[in-house]
Amino acid sequence: MSDEIRVNGKCHCGNITIKAQVKLSEVRACHCTDCQKMSGAPLRAIALAPADKITINGTPKEYIKVGDSGNKRIQAFCQDCGTQLFATDMEKTVFNLRTGFLDQKDALSPTQHVFTQSSMPWIKTIIL
Repeated sequence: MSDEIRVNGKCHCGNITIKAQVKLSEVRACHCTDCQKMSGAPLRAIALAPADKITINGTPKEYIKVGDSGNKRIQAFCQDCGTQLFATDMEKTVFNLRTGFLDQKDALSPTQHVFTQSSMPWIKTIIL
């Protein structure tokens, strides 16, 4: 089985669509405090897509966030419905797609947890 998968999705209102190719081995669960605050959830699942493997139709609203490190990151979302779409570096070389809006989200199981120092202490106790 190939490590790469084609994904596609649209925001809640349908004004923005995204198609990309991502590696299943690079799907992550981010526990950083910025992801917690911006998503309103204890973590955010992301799939990495290089710029040459992503197509965006529509114009996402961009917000530039400055992290604790001083690094700037573009956060993109639909300005009409608020769907969070991706984060990227200022040069837009790699896109961290938010997996929740992607049609293939069930296939995008995180293989890594990042920024676990800020994960909720109860996260390991959840069993489905």
